[in-house]
Amino acid sequence: MDTSVIDLPTPVAGRLRRPGWRDPRLLAGLAMVAASVLLGSWAVRTAQATVPVYVTRAAMVPGDRITAEDLAVVDVRLGTVNLDHYLRADAPLAADEVVVRAVGRGELVPASAVGSAEDLDLRPVSVTLERAPSGDVVPGALVDLWFTPPAPDDDGATTDPRELAAGLTVAEVTTSSGAFSASGGGAVHVLVPSALLPDVLTALAADGTVDVVPVLGTGG
Repeated sequence: MDTSVIDLPTPVAGRLRRPGWRDPRLLAGLAMVAASVLLGSWAVRTAQATVPVYVTRAAMVPGDRITAEDLAVVDVRLGTVNLDHYLRADAPLAADEVVVRAVGRGELVPASAVGSAEDLDLRPVSVTLERAPSGDVVPGALVDLWFTPPAPDDDGATTDPRELAAGLTVAEVTTSSGAFSASGGGAVHVLVPSALLPDVLTALAADGTVDVVPVLGTGG
């Protein structure tokens, strides 16, 4: 029985072709790498970028004029705060601007805390104290004013203390010095709205005592 063998052609292994510079896949990969490098570099530069912003050297109260001597400059990193809300040091200070609300010592100066003196409807009033004020009564703190009538007469009539004004800003504190400083009162200068001036001034001129009561948490 005759058998015949048919010789089949030997398969040839295909060779991988090296991509050329015009290969779309190679160009797309290079573009992605370049974009990643640029994005990373931009993110690093942005994270390290800072903007100069003003902070107070001491507590400032409504009516205080804004001057460079009262402020210090700190560099604030972008992205940590909204810098549009604060007074930036890379812009000139206006000559006629004043503080319109209290700003604590070492705080960034809010843009909303700066304005014109014409916007203020406050008047400084000195309240003489018979006793030394609380340690919380400091410039920039908020206080309430209370009036206590004098001791009742022989008829036994009494009048309870009453609140004259609430949430007034302390502008200045002067204390007695010397041997009697512990018991002496000194004076506290508070900023009183014009509408409350008649009642406050009447109480200060009347027989009785006007006390300055601090609002806790505002004298830091």
